[in-house]
Amino acid sequence: MTTDLLVVGAGPTGLTLALEAHDHGARVRIVERRPEPFRPSRALILHPRTLEVLRPLGVTDRVLERSDTAPTAVLRLGSRAVETRLADFALPGTAYPHLSLVRQTDVEEVLTRALADRGVRVERGTALVSARDADRNASAVLRSPQGTEEFPCLFVAGCDGPASTVRSCAGIGWHDRPYAVEVVLADLDLTSDLGHPNSSGAQVFAGRDGLVFLFPLGEQAAWRLLATRAADGRAGRDFGQPGPAVPRAELQRLLNDAGVRARIERLAWSARVPLRCGLARRFREGRLFLAGDAAHNYSPATGQGMNAGIQDAVNLGWKLAFAAGRTEVGFRSGHGNDVLLDSYEQERRAAAHRRLLLTHVAFWAEASTGRIPGWLRGVAAPYMSPAVPALMAQRRLVAEAIRVISQLRVNYRNSPLAVQGTPPLRGAPRPGDRLPDATVAVGGTPQRLHRLLAGPGVHLLLQRDADAPPEAATGSHVTVLRLANSPGRGVVAVRPDGHVGFQCGASDPTGLLGWLALAGATASSPAQA
Repeated sequence: MTTDLLVVGAGPTGLTLALEAHDHGARVRIVERRPEPFRPSRALILHPRTLEVLRPLGVTDRVLERSDTAPTAVLRLGSRAVETRLADFALPGTAYPHLSLVRQTDVEEVLTRALADRGVRVERGTALVSARDADRNASAVLRSPQGTEEFPCLFVAGCDGPASTVRSCAGIGWHDRPYAVEVVLADLDLTSDLGHPNSSGAQVFAGRDGLVFLFPLGEQAAWRLLATRAADGRAGRDFGQPGPAVPRAELQRLLNDAGVRARIERLAWSARVPLRCGLARRFREGRLFLAGDAAHNYSPATGQGMNAGIQDAVNLGWKLAFAAGRTEVGFRSGHGNDVLLDSYEQERRAAAHRRLLLTHVAFWAEASTGRIPGWLRGVAAPYMSPAVPALMAQRRLVAEAIRVISQLRVNYRNSPLAVQGTPPLRGAPRPGDRLPDATVAVGGTPQRLHRLLAGPGVHLLLQRDADAPPEAATGSHVTVLRLANSPGRGVVAVRPDGHVGFQCGASDPTGLLGWLALAGATASSPAQA
């Protein structure tokens, strides 16, 4: 049996990609060079949009069971302490109006179990030696304790981190810039309640030298420390990877300088992590693809890494599966597959570039050792701290910031998969936009729209009086839902990743069939239908 997709790397990105492709019909193999899962966790937060894209894979509830979905944070600005709540944001268009604190290890365990339930096993201790695009298929050389094998498949997806072997084999260039600061990570126990009634939530200390975060998410001790400081070169150049340990005395001095009134009682582990921001010149070379840290690197500011990788994976997974399915049934339009597969880079690289700018600015304010950001943290922030509660009370303003940070505002309007039918459906999201959640009626029962869409495939949403879609528009990858509480004759086609692909305000069967064929949901072009 031919494998459609070889996924290289079993972090959150690779695991999600394997799930998404499998659930849309692809035959998947996933390999990981490490013999055991990487520990300890580096990522600690999931955004609302990430929870949305994981939902159709049936894993979101399991992830939330392991998460703090009503997290609090105490901001220490000089001598002042301001408590904030990172939940119940004014986000009516999502089922997840909160940030979720959760260890990357927990996310990986849930995704790995979901794959195992589907009969897909992560092959640990299996490394990619080389990969190449052989025009009609891809080929990879794998090395494991059992020996070396040459493995043919249709596609190879590199989810293998900043030093990606797939990226190197594909000959894809890399733009990057090292940061002048490094991150310090540690799991530790402290001998203090940290001097605030709420000492169980996250603690953030702002000072001239940077920010110090304490999260109650340690894996080997009660607290996870994340701090920034000027890099001295001793962390090496294995960017994004934990390097040498940090002596306990240095960590205590770092806490003291930040104003943390606590002593380290026990240090379980520590590491210094060199940082860079970077972006691959391309996300695709023929049948070789990049996702997650193999395609882009960010600073830790705003917590983009794991979230961006998972969102890459969901965007790419269904496209690879649909393209493989068209090959299986003898679809001969290479151009059709090229448009579908090229859309991944067009959509996700543009989003990655915008995210790179966001994180770079945020990290400058958070960690730069320059005089201006140091003054902002050490002088201006404490002076302005009495205004923070009033600022956080501006629910619309806070909600908009969360939309930007969590990529709820990302759209693919310039994608070739964003097609406007005739006439346009007024008042509906435009092609390329994320479809927001809402209350709808199907069969007379009010339900939340995203719950109805929580399954694989394309969903056709018909307004109450819309014509039924042509028979050629239906199939195993297409689900039709008629919204009884939405008067009109319009049709909206929703992609598997929750973005609108096609919409029209009246019957446009030719346009609809053309879009379904373009997206790979049907094997027929309008002429063939």
